[in-house]
Amino acid sequence: MHDKEGAAWLNDRAQQALQFALNAGAADVWVSATRQREVDLEMREGTLEKVQEATSRGLSLRVWVGGRYGAHNTTDLRADRLESFVRSAVELTGALEPDPDRQIPDPSLFEGRSDVDLELLDPRVSELTPEQRVAWLRAMQEEVQGTPKLISANSSVSSGQGMSVAVSSNGFSGSTESSSIWLSTSLTLQDEGDKRPEGGFWAGGRHVSDLPEAAAVAKQAVQWASERVGSGKGKTANTTMIVHPRAGGRLVRGLLRPAQGGSVHQGRSMWRDRLGKAVISPRLEVIDDPLVVRGLSSRPYDNEGIAAKPLPLLRDGALHNLYLSTTYAKKLSMTPTTGSPSNQVITPGKRDLEALIGATSRGYLVTGWLGGNMDPTTGDFSYGVRGFAIENGRRAGSVGEMNITGNLLSIFERLAEVGSDPWPYGSLRSPSLVFENVQFSGVG
Repeated sequence: MHDKEGAAWLNDRAQQALQFALNAGAADVWVSATRQREVDLEMREGTLEKVQEATSRGLSLRVWVGGRYGAHNTTDLRADRLESFVRSAVELTGALEPDPDRQIPDPSLFEGRSDVDLELLDPRVSELTPEQRVAWLRAMQEEVQGTPKLISANSSVSSGQGMSVAVSSNGFSGSTESSSIWLSTSLTLQDEGDKRPEGGFWAGGRHVSDLPEAAAVAKQAVQWASERVGSGKGKTANTTMIVHPRAGGRLVRGLLRPAQGGSVHQGRSMWRDRLGKAVISPRLEVIDDPLVVRGLSSRPYDNEGIAAKPLPLLRDGALHNLYLSTTYAKKLSMTPTTGSPSNQVITPGKRDLEALIGATSRGYLVTGWLGGNMDPTTGDFSYGVRGFAIENGRRAGSVGEMNITGNLLSIFERLAEVGSDPWPYGSLRSPSLVFENVQFSGVG
């Protein structure tokens, strides 16, 4: 995306908006300008059904006027329209109620920005030809042909490249460029009666070299979809639960989502009054690390300009830090950390999924979730599950239409082991997880 609307062009627009706001009477200003290009191709049963390319740009403006704060957005970056938009934004902000806790971040928080090359941009992504993308699609589609009971199969190649520039009235200046590339295949199969089990797999990363072979993506999709054919309810039991790395993220996200300063301040977090207290198993250790090379949520700074640095979250059974923007840090009389998650990295254990299954005499392996909900204020949850029964260290049959219920703090108190196999295709790198005494509702 190195063209006339590249980083220099975005920076010019951001600087213009900053000056327009100061001229209109704003006391402080924060401007972010972005540009994103996305390319998506889809193929179904060997026929190319979708070819889409879209480029978007936008500017977000945060202004402080007489103790009042306002956030405004526009997609029209033409100079004359931009000045009108900014004047209107400053005027509207001046009519809002004062909020003394809403202040522009202290410049000291911008200091110490890492100079590590995070390798967020791969020029090869923008250089991919339509022929290469179609070749990947055909490789995935050919791999699924001949799958027993196949009703339909869909494959896609998606990529994105983006750049962002941010400037502020109190000295912040920064820019980032990033890319991503993804391959995916999903299948629908025929089962008994009107059952239509579905399954799929997707893989990708920041760089083209992060991709597995296209045929391997489709092969995994076929395996996961086929495993759901013939599944039925397992027996009701209070037993061991092993959670597949791809599925583990949902449980850990549920645990960490309420670790937000805003949720704690508003009384909507199960971590309220528990910060620093040991309430779960010490086997789960999590760090928020924005400096993972090629990480899907890596960044040199957050959306307030706070310099990126690793943030310890869970250790020794306790939550040691909250995600704290400058606003909620002030409301809670705490020190700002960062207002939003980046890469949430779990310290791995010593055994992978197969070894964990082999060491389990009886239980269930959860490979996916079928709906459900969680209350972030209490941690109470109810999730539908699918996966396999485990008997004598082996998968003993596919199961579905089962539920687990309980409380996340309670279930993580019974975390018995963490696997050595973190899921690579997400910002939350969860390995296999083993829990004891989990209540499954099925039949019998």
